Amino acid sequence: MDISVVIPLLNEEDSLNELYDWIAKVMQSNRFSYEILFIDDGSTDDSWKVIQKLSQKDNAVKGIRFLKNYGKSQALHAGFLKASGDVVITMDADLQDNPDEIPELYKMIVSDGYDLVSGWKKVRYDSILAKNLPSKLFNWAARKTSGLKLHDFNCGLKAYKNEVVKAVNVTGEMHRYIPVLAKNAGFDNISEKVVKHQARKYGSTKFGMERFINGFLDLLTIWFISKFGKRPMHFFGSLGALMVAIGFVFALYLGIDKLFLNPNGRLMTQRPEFFIALVTILIGVQFFIAGFLGEIISRVKDDKKRYSIKDEIFLN
Repeated sequence: MDISVVIPLLNEEDSLNELYDWIAKVMQSNRFSYEILFIDDGSTDDSWKVIQKLSQKDNAVKGIRFLKNYGKSQALHAGFLKASGDVVITMDADLQDNPDEIPELYKMIVSDGYDLVSGWKKVRYDSILAKNLPSKLFNWAARKTSGLKLHDFNCGLKAYKNEVVKAVNVTGEMHRYIPVLAKNAGFDNISEKVVKHQARKYGSTKFGMERFINGFLDLLTIWFISKFGKRPMHFFGSLGALMVAIGFVFALYLGIDKLFLNPNGRLMTQRPEFFIALVTILIGVQFFIAGFLGEIISRVKDDKKRYSIKDEIFLN
């Protein structure tokens, strides 16, 4: 199979028929063999009924329905597990991503040899203050932290080699950082393509300003995991050693001063250096304990089920 299109969605009943028609037209005009995987992330409208009707009309339409809303990352994870196409395309269900971009994205993976191609919404039709400016700041921070020179990490329209989506583990809200996850997994041939962005036609956005706060927190998390996820003691142990060393230097100074230089001076407990030494050593010990706990957890943890599937449509 040439292409799997993975589409996570939440309450997008109005756009699904139009999106399906558009994707099917593109696929058929380019003679691609394809499947369309709709991942219903706990919709409360009639999105699943629409998906069921589409699957009855076209065997290429498949679906997964979550028991409740678990988030976009979990929806993508479920779709990636089921995707069987040589190239996997992800896009949002709100018609803001343009299916006409699919042939060029497919070519960049198959002919140009890229592992991952991320869309870049160079011209956006979103609120400047609510989305555009925070998005620019977010992408700048992501570039500086990850080393990837992408302009739009959070664009839903992306293309992947199948082996990439099978290798990355998308958890929490890490869908924003799939290119970083892919890079950490060893897929370095990553590029981007300017794609058309369209104004939302139906409904309203499902994401608020809190997604940018969460995004920056996730950015710190993924930086730490990529650097020290397999060896947390290297991070916490280094900080602990530094703090203990600072405390030891102050304690040594106080000891020498009290024993040899100024034995009749102030009591040690009346000197600020004593408390600096005490606090830094205690903090250093706590860092060591955090490192040991991190090592233990990283060795005994097992992957827990992150979502529950209520229904599936997979017709052969």
